[in-house]
Amino acid sequence: MTTTRVPAGTGLPPGLAEDLASASRVLARRLAAGGTMWCASPASPHHAQHVAVEFVHPVIVGKPALAAVALPPHDLTASARANARPGDVLVAIGPAGSAGVLDLVRRTPAWGVTSVWIGGGERPAAGVADHVLWLPDEAAEHDGGFILLYHLLWELAHVWLEHPGLLQPDAACEGPVCTTCSDEGRLAEVIEVDGVSAVVRAGQRAERVDLALVGTVEVHDLLVVHAGMAITRLDPAS
Repeated sequence: MTTTRVPAGTGLPPGLAEDLASASRVLARRLAAGGTMWCASPASPHHAQHVAVEFVHPVIVGKPALAAVALPPHDLTASARANARPGDVLVAIGPAGSAGVLDLVRRTPAWGVTSVWIGGGERPAAGVADHVLWLPDEAAEHDGGFILLYHLLWELAHVWLEHPGLLQPDAACEGPVCTTCSDEGRLAEVIEVDGVSAVVRAGQRAERVDLALVGTVEVHDLLVVHAGMAITRLDPAS
């Protein structure tokens, strides 16, 4: 596994420089492979629009335009579900208490989408998003802190894109199943219910799973699946 090291003295809160480097590398990798970046900010839609414009519009001569779209602030989850495809990236902007953002990022593993959450103040629970870019001050949303973060994300993504050899997948995770997680349950979203089984969206594909262990489910419920079985239904509030 590649480790990205950032020199001290960046002026960013501890750990944020490394988080930015890691998130920007994954983002560059997904965009270089043809993925789209979906931007969401339910409380402040202008942030999502700003991020999308930054990536689509090559403000520096010679920089490529990158696929980025701002999602509408209403029906965010439905819009993302209908448009996002495996290999895409979701950049969500908002505080840890944003229900709209939380519902989005918790579903991205089922869609095969990588999530990046930008925010400030109280940090969200560990593991809720693939990458968390966080500032300690709640005022960051209004004092330019968020803008600084996604400008840095843009610049670092282009640094990676200028070095294609660094965008190759890590050796430990090549192939259809990562060797470190092949024995674990996977997150899936229900597409269709048919009696004692359901069709679910689980990362790269749709598959049918048995519901004997979880009972009744509804379309869009989140399940943990393993070996053709749904083993847990997740609480929507979790």
